[in-house]
Amino acid sequence: MRLGLVAVGRMRSGPERMLVDDYVARFDRTGRPLGLGPLAEIEVEDKKGGGMEAEAELIARALPAAALVVTMDERGRVMSSPDFAAMLARWRDAGRQDVAFVIGGADGIAPALRAKADFSVSFGAMVWPHLLVRVMLAEQLYRAATILAGGPYHRA
Repeated sequence: MRLGLVAVGRMRSGPERMLVDDYVARFDRTGRPLGLGPLAEIEVEDKKGGGMEAEAELIARALPAAALVVTMDERGRVMSSPDFAAMLARWRDAGRQDVAFVIGGADGIAPALRAKADFSVSFGAMVWPHLLVRVMLAEQLYRAATILAGGPYHRA
C-alpha cells in the first residue's frame, strides 16, 4: 500500500527536514516487507495567497486517484500508536492501494476538503505547527511499521 504525505508548504533544510527524511527512510526500510510503502512526500504551495480554499484545490489535484484520504486535524480521532498501526494494517489488508495523509497550511484544512476525507486523525487537542505535524506523522508511520513488524521500537 503506497502512502502519501500531502502537505501545504515547502519544508526547507533544517532540523525538521532532517527528522522527516530520517523517519521516511526508516519507514520505507521497515514497511516495505510488510506491504507498506513507499511513503512519498507531496508538497503544494499556494503562491497566489488564496487561502485555505486555494490550498484545498492544490491538495485535491495532488491526491492519487482513488486514495483513501486522511486529514490531520485537531478535530480528528485521537488514537494510540498500536491503534494507528492496526488501522493501517486493516486498510492494507482490505486491498487499499493508496492512502494520502493531508496536512493543511497555517490556517488548517478547508471545511469542504475536511468533509470529503475518509478519516481524520488528531495529535491531541493542541494545535501543532504544520511542520511539526509532518515530523510527528512520519515518526508515527515508522512506529506503526515497527509495531506491525514486532520490532522493539515501541515499548508500551
